[in-house]
Amino acid sequence: MPLNRDFIGRSYEGGGTFEVGREHIRRFAQAIGDSNPIYVDPDAARAAGHKDVIAPPTFLTAVGMSLASSGPISDPGLGLNYALVVHGEQKFVHHRPVSPGDVLSSKTTIESIRDAGANELMLMRQDITDADGELVCEAFNMVVSRGTAASAG
Repeated sequence: MPLNRDFIGRSYEGGGTFEVGREHIRRFAQAIGDSNPIYVDPDAARAAGHKDVIAPPTFLTAVGMSLASSGPISDPGLGLNYALVVHGEQKFVHHRPVSPGDVLSSKTTIESIRDAGANELMLMRQDITDADGELVCEAFNMVVSRGTAASAG
């Protein structure tokens, strides 16, 4: 069944907040195999011009997943069968580095849904903001819904 195109433009507030800690950043950097010292050593981060360690650019994937519990993926009205979904692509537009102590929240908006052969491509934008409401990052996530395009049926 095709995705509900009436959902294009719909936004979802994230589920709560995420307080970033040094340990979150250290474990994420370790998990992705990035040994850049500005992610784990406060002195190295300060020497590079930061107030403290900073998170790797892709760290916000983990934050976004933590805050997405009430997002479009879980909205039954959209008609998305998660068993048919594969990740298409990811893009980040960072407005500033993420550091320990940041309290982040998010809002996810369905930007577009389009057919690509028998599949549908859904682009979502997640705006991640800090406790002052300042935009920290725009995370764009394309998911592929396999075999659900109207032309496939």
